[in-house]
Amino acid sequence: MTSDVLPPDFKIISSLRYDPALAVIGKQRAAKSSSDPLSTPYYLLPYHQERLRNAATCFSWGKALAFLKQDTNQFVKFLDAFIPDDTKPWRLRIVMDSMGTCEVEVNPTTSMDPLNLLLPSDTNPQATIWHVYIDSECINPSVFTTHKTTARHFYTAARFRSGISSLLEQAEVLLVNPAGEIMEGSITTPYFRRRNAAGEEGGPVWITPPLSSGGNAGTTRQYALAEGFCTERIIAATDLVDGEECWLSNSVRGFIRGKIVLMGSNDPHT
Repeated sequence: MTSDVLPPDFKIISSLRYDPALAVIGKQRAAKSSSDPLSTPYYLLPYHQERLRNAATCFSWGKALAFLKQDTNQFVKFLDAFIPDDTKPWRLRIVMDSMGTCEVEVNPTTSMDPLNLLLPSDTNPQATIWHVYIDSECINPSVFTTHKTTARHFYTAARFRSGISSLLEQAEVLLVNPAGEIMEGSITTPYFRRRNAAGEEGGPVWITPPLSSGGNAGTTRQYALAEGFCTERIIAATDLVDGEECWLSNSVRGFIRGKIVLMGSNDPHT
């Protein structure tokens, strides 16, 4: 796709958490890999660079791609200039246009247990559980669902249909493609516990929708796959059960417990 078919104010984006607590985690993991995605206070920063590069390539934005090819250490120095206080956590929104202009929006965010930024385990059970709804309408997969951009009206509409009125609300809605497959969440990647397929060894495993279902190539999704927390498998919306437990993740909040709420069944919005 070329930029001349896009709205004039169209931009590619990536949101992430700055957290000084990540410096401690990075030191503990340093011996594991020199290219560890948790090696800076910017949560999964190498994956965000990759996500932005992939989007710039998709839209044929050569100038943006040239800027994004700087190494992670250089990018850290660029982002550091926007941090008001490096002792506090912040929510960053990296915004790039076709000319390679990079803006960084920085807003306060709440402190949290840094364990929530690591893969889910019994050591970080989390008391908070989000209600997870299933969108009542289907959304056609496109470059706008594959890449994170300012074209987000369909996510907003899905949240509205599910009765979610604020980003502060502890609730999520899962997008569904015309084939009836779960694509992703409006602001998170979902994970579900399933038995292995016939002929496969082992107990139940965590799965997440494949990109072929049309969802976003999220950074926490990439982290969960790379670390072996989950595998990819097509998930039919009709297979989800009311009250079913799941996990959600994004690069500002880390990993969050969720519970499927089918509309009309223990639904706080009805």
